[in-house]
Amino acid sequence: MCLPVGFTSDEIDRFDALVVHRIKVNKCKSLYRSGDSFNTLYAIRSGSLKTTVLTDAGHEQVTGYHILGELVGFDGIGNNRHGAGAIALEDTEVCALPFAKLEKLAQTMPALQHTMNRMMSMEIRRDQDAMAMLGSMRAEGRIAVFLLDLADRYRRRGYSSTEFVLRLTRKEIGSYLGLQLETVSRLFSRFQGEGLVQVEGRALKLLDPIGLKRIAGQLLSLPPAGLRPAT
Repeated sequence: MCLPVGFTSDEIDRFDALVVHRIKVNKCKSLYRSGDSFNTLYAIRSGSLKTTVLTDAGHEQVTGYHILGELVGFDGIGNNRHGAGAIALEDTEVCALPFAKLEKLAQTMPALQHTMNRMMSMEIRRDQDAMAMLGSMRAEGRIAVFLLDLADRYRRRGYSSTEFVLRLTRKEIGSYLGLQLETVSRLFSRFQGEGLVQVEGRALKLLDPIGLKRIAGQLLSLPPAGLRPAT
């Protein structure tokens, strides 16, 4: 399955028939670029992607971090062109889902329609939260919210909410959160020193989610550690 939702066996067959092909994207290569024509959504089967735009000064601005089980490409629906580019953060495989066929199939599959609506709603909500965060939250709060949001996304996909690999570099995290590289590095070191997280290379472990919630000033619901991947 390229899209992990609760389908019946008949719906699984119909959805699998929709997948035109799988695309392998090598690390640092583009799946699509800003300005490309839109006709396909992509389900991340393995790996991860970042979405980026170029600022007026010609610098890369990270606008999203997308993990396995998520759909990318929603930004192209409005005007049939992608407003951002998608770049693989590691060797990644995606399933190409032609949007016109996906829409048609969703009309006869309530589970698929619900999943698409939910994913689009979550994308909108994440954008809104990012704008609010950049406008009012201090640096440590931004890092805490970012980690808690990522933990919740892994939880909803059946993976551990406290241990995962963070493929974004410190610089890319800073770009996404509107922070300087030095600030991101300093705060990760501070969080580790305070026993909130454990960082080993790109491997990250949340040791004190409640403490991160206090810093974030939010009541985000995280499950107990040790969830196993869904089968």
